[in-house]
Amino acid sequence: MRHMITKLGALGALAALAVTGAPAAQAAQHRAEGVAYFEFTDHTRETGVVELTDPGQIAHARALLAGETTDQPHLMGRIVKRSTPYNPRWSFHYDPATVRFFNVAIEVCDAPMPYVEDHLDEAGGAFLPGAFWCPWTSRLVKEVTPRA
Repeated sequence: MRHMITKLGALGALAALAVTGAPAAQAAQHRAEGVAYFEFTDHTRETGVVELTDPGQIAHARALLAGETTDQPHLMGRIVKRSTPYNPRWSFHYDPATVRFFNVAIEVCDAPMPYVEDHLDEAGGAFLPGAFWCPWTSRLVKEVTPRA
């Protein structure tokens, strides 16, 4: 398991598109706290929200959205099998401490958002081993302000 995570982590990287910011005061508060939220999508055009806490990952996400880079545009990380206030549409979310960006990853962790939702009870076994999720078509859409 550790070997798989190390291998996936080595593939890591980022995500891209157009910046649509939150209100300035709220965005500044989140930046000061070292937390940022980004809407992402995949080929299904469904959307989710990811919380980033790592300053390097936040900077990379913002660089993707600003068009400053196209490297590592996809999201990967371990999922938590419960909803969260900032991502209410889904019964799962990324563990912020595990989120990274990538260019290429192994097939066993690839799945679209609706499929993960429909098979969440199987995640962590043969489906998404270790609950590690790396949707190949994921990409950031915009930075958002979480719901209160």
